[in-house]
Amino acid sequence: MDSKQERELHKHSKELINQLSVVLRTSQIHDANNVALVSSISRIVAMLNTFIEQERIITLELRGEFFYINEYRIRYSMEYLLNFDFLVREFKKRELGSVVFKDQIKSEDIKIFIRAFIAASFSQEPFSVLEEKLADVRSIGIGRLQKVVEEDSYDVRKMVKKTYFNAVSFTHGIMNKMKSGEKVNVKKAKRVVESMVDQILEEEQMLLGMTAIKDYDEYTYHHSVNVSILSVALGQRLGLNRKMLTELGMVALFHDVGKMEIPNEVLNKPTNFTDDEWKIIRKHPVWGLKAVLKLKKFDDLTIKSAIVAFEHHMNFDLSGYPKIRKPLELELHSRIVSLADQYDAMTSARVYSRTPMSPDKALSIMMERAGTQLDPLLFKFFTNMVGVYPIGTLVMLDTKELGLVCESNQIFPVRPRVMIIVDSKGNRIRGTTVDLTEKNEREVFLRSISKTMDPNKYKINLAEYLL
Repeated sequence: MDSKQERELHKHSKELINQLSVVLRTSQIHDANNVALVSSISRIVAMLNTFIEQERIITLELRGEFFYINEYRIRYSMEYLLNFDFLVREFKKRELGSVVFKDQIKSEDIKIFIRAFIAASFSQEPFSVLEEKLADVRSIGIGRLQKVVEEDSYDVRKMVKKTYFNAVSFTHGIMNKMKSGEKVNVKKAKRVVESMVDQILEEEQMLLGMTAIKDYDEYTYHHSVNVSILSVALGQRLGLNRKMLTELGMVALFHDVGKMEIPNEVLNKPTNFTDDEWKIIRKHPVWGLKAVLKLKKFDDLTIKSAIVAFEHHMNFDLSGYPKIRKPLELELHSRIVSLADQYDAMTSARVYSRTPMSPDKALSIMMERAGTQLDPLLFKFFTNMVGVYPIGTLVMLDTKELGLVCESNQIFPVRPRVMIIVDSKGNRIRGTTVDLTEKNEREVFLRSISKTMDPNKYKINLAEYLL
């Protein structure tokens, strides 16, 4: 294949993957007779048949984070990034590793594929549902995602928990070392962050769920790890590569290192701070800058960590602290960490604020700050990531059941996956997880959120359910 043919193949493959994503996204919002969906299906049928005429058979395969068409790896572009990202997640959710298109593809074939794809999302055995519903479609074949088979041998949730608590323990140790002037092992810190990045790429929702577990006694260390996870997850949405995500995770992990210098009697004060105490608190970005620069290794990562430690409270419009003489443009890393820092701080119980704010309330306050204190564009990506009802939100359903949001929905932000913890009769249960996009045979949603509730009022321990 010459370079011109290769460029053409890449271009058409990219458009095909994008169009498949568009069709599947549209089908989750509209029924099969919707004009937009019918038009999208016609387009992808035409694309597939043109492709099949040239190649005879089309194999779309997911390997890791990338799609391959006929063994040709498709590079992602910013233009299609969100649709590619969506398709990767949806394939993984259904344990779907490959789709083979052959012969002449008809619109009805694609409609059956769409119906099977949607039905599989509500099943405990999604790939089996896909296989069963596509059994009579000769022009479309599917293959199971290889990695899912391998994962059967270990408990993914256990691995995610281990990674999270390893990170908290390591952060505790490294901050104590810095405080006592001991040498810090930056390579080990990098390995800890790389583990988190790997799991965010593979199991983002599960690791984001861990950030909903707040520990009052170990607030500083949990907060540092949570901000690192939220920052990396947001960086992933922005299209940063693995190396850049690791760098972002590192600078986020050290963003609050200046708090080591705040006297314990101020940091752990159980009542509101006085004006003088706030003056001390507001010095921690400068102390953080100095602490990072004291590290022996003076490289690009050290400089970026120092910048983020200094800038993470300097709001988007520079209205925060510390005050500077000349206006500057905040670094991207600082603007990302600032968002993650504010969200995690508001939703955590701290010494001077024993009652944490609910996630949806925190988001509504941040929405008011978008454009002034927070970068408005990054905030849009952030809300898309955590959803209208972030993981850990307690919700009352129209069925009178009480549930905890345990997974957000990128397409239907108001219809996340919810773990039922109190049934319609008021009995505390550890029920099944339900998907709020599920409908009955009359196309009516089975459950919807009526309102959000305060878990503190009902003395509900999120860790009991989410760990």
